[in-house]
Amino acid sequence: MPSHIPPVTEIGASSAPLMSASFFIGARCRDYNDDYMQCKTEAYGRGELDCMKEGRKVTRCAASVLKDIHTNCLEEFRKHWECLDYNNHQMWQCRRPERALNRCVFEKMGLEKVIPDAPKSQTPVHLRDRQIFADWPQARRPEEVKVEEEFNKRMQTRSQTQGQGQG
Repeated sequence: MPSHIPPVTEIGASSAPLMSASFFIGARCRDYNDDYMQCKTEAYGRGELDCMKEGRKVTRCAASVLKDIHTNCLEEFRKHWECLDYNNHQMWQCRRPERALNRCVFEKMGLEKVIPDAPKSQTPVHLRDRQIFADWPQARRPEEVKVEEEFNKRMQTRSQTQGQGQG
């Protein structure tokens, strides 16, 4: 390895925890990911060594997100990724623990799950009350309804204020 490329400790997580945290990693690490992809594009396919520095930044950023989730939302994170692991990574089977994780990460870390290129006129799939392919199609228990409604109102208000600032 060239000396000008800083070493980085690999994440060492399996696919389920990485999938569980993927949208939050994407939210926080977008700039690093974009830099890495731009480097790979400009290197015309021979960027493995040329883009190693940018790739290491992506890895460090992803590791920091996982560490913060582990510190702030460990119980919710563990329930979600264990559900994904048990259900063959079928996200629609794990909406209940996902909602708890999303709420915790948003409240404690300020990161929000946003699905890229999702139609603005439709409710995002992870916020729908019914998951039609799930073994347990109702994504919310009755006692969770009030907490979810309050959270969704805060999310809508936040989205509206961000949308006004961009226009």
